[in-house]
Amino acid sequence: MHRRRVVRDHIRYVGLDVHKDAIVVAIAEDGIRDAVREYGRVANTATALDRLIRKLADGGARLRFCYEAGPCGYGIQRHVSKRGHECVVVAPSLIPRRAGDRVKTDRRDAASLARLHRAGELTAVWVPDTAHEAIRDLVRARLDAVHALRRARQQLSGFLLRQGCHYGRPAWTKLHRRWLSNLKFEQAVHHLVLEDYIQAVETAEARRDRLTAQIEAMLPEWTLAPVVAALQTLRGMALVNAATLIAELGDLSRFTDPRQLMAYLGLVPSEHSSGASVKRGSITKAGNSAARRLLIEAAWCYRFPARVSRELLLRQENQPKLIRDIAWKGQVRLCARYRRLARTGKPANVVTAAIARELTGFIWAIARRVPVTAG
Repeated sequence: MHRRRVVRDHIRYVGLDVHKDAIVVAIAEDGIRDAVREYGRVANTATALDRLIRKLADGGARLRFCYEAGPCGYGIQRHVSKRGHECVVVAPSLIPRRAGDRVKTDRRDAASLARLHRAGELTAVWVPDTAHEAIRDLVRARLDAVHALRRARQQLSGFLLRQGCHYGRPAWTKLHRRWLSNLKFEQAVHHLVLEDYIQAVETAEARRDRLTAQIEAMLPEWTLAPVVAALQTLRGMALVNAATLIAELGDLSRFTDPRQLMAYLGLVPSEHSSGASVKRGSITKAGNSAARRLLIEAAWCYRFPARVSRELLLRQENQPKLIRDIAWKGQVRLCARYRRLARTGKPANVVTAAIARELTGFIWAIARRVPVTAG
């Protein structure tokens, strides 16, 4: 009786510690425990990566690369994938680390990535395509413009406060602008300072409006535009908010249930339980902070009674009845739950976080029912 000899494909797990100019490489061979060897440092260029791939794949070995998500983006992942090899981008906050490890070097980081990748202990992040990443960069640029506008307004308000000037009405309106133009100061330099602050505010407003118009113009060409349109049936989800949320989260169909999405956004309570003792604390605040902050802001809209305003009605006109029914069901439930939680005396931020968590479930339900064509 002859025994059939089974030859298993040889796999090399490659850990990359990526920097702007260089990449530190470590290799873990499949089937050899604790055998991680240092390859060295290579340049962070396409040519150097191709040379590295050819050397490591010599002999028919299958390569599996990994590196931490960071400021260098997804260029390495896309380049390696085009060469026919697996490459994952790892969530840095979910990498297992030994409590007593106090030494950190590039070589150790690369070796640890290779070892953990071989053991299957790493958590990969979702990698967007180039078109999706472009939309994400656009909405993040608008968010930067909003922050710059807020900072410019605060600086102007601080200057007026130091000079004892108080408007006493809602600011940043046309009447407020006229009030600013009528201010008088004893020192002539203060008029120059005021005009400079006003110009900074107006420049920031123009930048914000320009980027908002660009988002509206680019949205129809995006593959996830139908999801953005469907999410606008929800209260607190206008065009910019919906586009920002989907740009940050991507295709929500990769989440099998809404609890996964809630945990991904860090909207679930933290827990420290042991035996019969159960202790739950504040939300974990894990995952994408921009998307979580947007949902918290949207949740404040549900403190008012449920109703379909004229603006919301216009956003719902071209949507199927199923999507509109989910949005109305969500509004009725969330508005009632907000009032019920508020009556119990819970702090407003706790109530709003709970509403944002449930709002995430309705967002997931709507996104799952919208067909998305591949880009």
